[in-house]
Amino acid sequence: MLTAQETSCKTKDRLFLLQVKQIMEEAVTRKFVHADSSHIISFCAVVEACLLHGLKRRIAGLLCSNKVAAVFMKVAKNFSPAEQLCQKVQELEQLIENNSSQNNERSRQAKLGNLPPQALKHLWIRTALMEKLLDKIVLYLVENFWDHERFLFILLLTEFTALLTVGPCALEYTKVKTADHFWTDPSADELVQRHRIHSGHSRQDSPSRRPALIQKRQSSGSMDDRPLTWVREYVESLHQNSRTTLLFGKNNVLVQPRDDMEVIPGYLSLHQTADVMTLKWTPNQLMNGNMGEMDSDTSVYWDYAMTIRLEEIVYLHCHQQVNSGGTVVLVSQDGIQKPPLHFPKGGHLLQFLTCLETGLLPHGQLDPPLWNQRGKGKIFPKLRKRSPHGSCDSVSDKEDDEATDYVFRILFPGSQMEFNKYMLFNLCRYCIRSCVFALVALELMDEGVNMWQPTQRESSCSSCSQNGSSDSSFPNGCSQERAPIKLLCDTMKYQIISRAFYGWLAYCRHLSTVRTHLSALIKPTIVDPDVPTNARTGLSREVWGTFLQTAYEEKEIHRLVYYGGVTPSLRKEVWPFLLGHYHFTMTETNRIEIDSQMKTMYKQNMKEWQGCEAIVRQREREKHAEALAGFYLLVLSAPANKTSNLCLILHTLIFLFQSSLSSSADHQNTHPLSDSSSSAQQEQLDMYLINLHRIDKDVRRCDRTYWYFSPENLEKLRNIMCSYVWLNLDIGYVQGMCDLLAPLLVILDDEVIAFSCFTELMKRMNQNFPHGGAMDTHFANMRSLIQILDSELFELMQQNGDYTHFYFCYRWFLLDFKREMVYDDVFSVWETIWAAMHTSSEHFVLFIALALVEMYRDIILENNMDFTDIIKFFNEMAERHDVPRVLNMARDLVHKVQTLIENK
Repeated sequence: MLTAQETSCKTKDRLFLLQVKQIMEEAVTRKFVHADSSHIISFCAVVEACLLHGLKRRIAGLLCSNKVAAVFMKVAKNFSPAEQLCQKVQELEQLIENNSSQNNERSRQAKLGNLPPQALKHLWIRTALMEKLLDKIVLYLVENFWDHERFLFILLLTEFTALLTVGPCALEYTKVKTADHFWTDPSADELVQRHRIHSGHSRQDSPSRRPALIQKRQSSGSMDDRPLTWVREYVESLHQNSRTTLLFGKNNVLVQPRDDMEVIPGYLSLHQTADVMTLKWTPNQLMNGNMGEMDSDTSVYWDYAMTIRLEEIVYLHCHQQVNSGGTVVLVSQDGIQKPPLHFPKGGHLLQFLTCLETGLLPHGQLDPPLWNQRGKGKIFPKLRKRSPHGSCDSVSDKEDDEATDYVFRILFPGSQMEFNKYMLFNLCRYCIRSCVFALVALELMDEGVNMWQPTQRESSCSSCSQNGSSDSSFPNGCSQERAPIKLLCDTMKYQIISRAFYGWLAYCRHLSTVRTHLSALIKPTIVDPDVPTNARTGLSREVWGTFLQTAYEEKEIHRLVYYGGVTPSLRKEVWPFLLGHYHFTMTETNRIEIDSQMKTMYKQNMKEWQGCEAIVRQREREKHAEALAGFYLLVLSAPANKTSNLCLILHTLIFLFQSSLSSSADHQNTHPLSDSSSSAQQEQLDMYLINLHRIDKDVRRCDRTYWYFSPENLEKLRNIMCSYVWLNLDIGYVQGMCDLLAPLLVILDDEVIAFSCFTELMKRMNQNFPHGGAMDTHFANMRSLIQILDSELFELMQQNGDYTHFYFCYRWFLLDFKREMVYDDVFSVWETIWAAMHTSSEHFVLFIALALVEMYRDIILENNMDFTDIIKFFNEMAERHDVPRVLNMARDLVHKVQTLIENK
């Protein structure tokens, strides 16, 4: 037996191993570890506890109040890494002391890295970790100051602890302020709360979100509506830091936020990160840096601040006025114009375009590009100017001939392809109407050409008049001037018609494929929730009583259950019908007969597997006794204290005697299945033994906190599970089957009927387990559904590591969402799934899974979640979902697909 001190040592080592595991997982999943992470603070606390626990008593007795500091200072006399640590910590302690007396010295406070109080408590350990000295110092302590007068395994554990510090010391730690640096790993509940707080505000910097055609501006009201940390971080983000490069900055750039307002000055800045370039404009009233003293009059300006991602901008319209520095209007992909930016005098507009063009390279460019002028930098490109008669002059070399208005395009690799795909989609969607409008417009152009009747003086050219040539196809006009216009109209007609036709053809083929694939997932007939009666009230006792007395239609029962569920007190009666233990056409006499037959079969089945279990248990005890006897002989042969040997022998004999008694009793109760020497029986026994261990392990921990599962009911659960496996040894027991059986037993509270219903349920659910192939089909169907119904979310999944394999839905499909919801909600979900098989879709689980994803789609998009993030999020959200809302969304999604298929 371990002493209390040894047990404490072992516990600390386990805790230490857990903290190391968490740090390394954070480094892998987040690609960095923040220096102020809670994992780092916890790690330092555990290391400190392990160090003090392992030190010799005579050393620990000489220490002062700060024992860790005293140990490191003692080691520093003979060990250079510890000496370096002492110097570093002393500098930090001096800064802390000075900072406490001079709170306004921001530079010194910045040197501390804004250490939290917990980090200051473990300053020595944390500093050693950041300086990559902790592993060396701990190993030196283990070799020179550790208490080795203990059992061997305790020594091994402590040395193992020393070696584990090597991993965290090899990592790089960051102090960069991310969007959630105070909470480096926010919980799912926190993400949901953030979304609820900010869902009323339309953030302009949300990734890949297309703004509405009509945007309503909301007033912030007061500064209390916004977190102070967010305000401070926004102002700090306007300056250059280690993650963002400031390409351009100019104050007093004028913007008119609303039509009923005067123009207000602000700070325009252009920022570049590794992935994106961002343009920000902030009113000057928000640039004073005095965040804590803002009043309500000032805080309203936060509604006017702009953050624009340059990848969403397609055109820049530049207007140069004589008495001002120029104006830029940004046009996004959806055609919405941003408020004009009015630059002050002094060439700032050209400087802005120069910085923008430099920042776009090498991944993007301005079209047309700015021109390089020797000695003067870049200038606006010289554009061709049309003559009064429509002809084009050559490029003018004079500065006065430069155009005053420019339109620049921002081109990225692949952006033109994406734009064409977007336009093609709209063209396919409205191809017929587009063709009609385009043809009408071109006909009007032709008519306009013919209706334009210039005078003879204007229409005749020197070549025509001299040669006397005239073309009858161009009446009253010059053929050389009319031919290009006519050719242009004909070419445009041809291109619009051909592109519209082929686009329409491709769209129809795609839609046909979609409909063919999706039609297998749903019922073709749409069941109305309001006809003949309102089904949202569910299956009531009154309706159920009517069904039992008269021939109530089966499809009406399914419709009521699908839209409204079953009254909780009726579930024990209704579920056997929904699962197939009873058929809806059975009379009461038929149902009693079915129950009697099932009871007889169940008893015979239990008698068989219990006899097999007795044989298995007997053989296990015999093997155990043989092993113990061998140990007994080993003890006798080893030289040792006679008293200890006698005690071991006595205990061994007692155990052997008890084993022989229990084996004899089991042998008397054994029901032989066949000849004991047959290889078939031996194989059967071996298979059953493997399954028996799995069942016992899972039954003991299956929903043990739920009130229903007393020892007596757990025994019922085990009996049903063993009976099912005995009849299906080829399938065997797979982890998770107990989870599917437990809710049935809770509702039915009858072994025999629960066994029968579970057998019926497993006819569908068996295919979800590894020996079946349904899981891959579920993933493929989910991929098709979300790609068609929510392409934006599908694109995010592809971009962030491509988790469109949907493996995070594995547990959902395996257990019909049993682990995702509390028991009462599981009952509602399951009966809806069973009714949906006859009402809307045999694959209703797909639409529940899609509804779960769609309910949190905005959170997923806002936080740019990858595969690890989404697994963590849904694991933390388990048993916290709004299940009625999920079911409503799932039913709506089914109806949406049904409508898509129906409108052929």
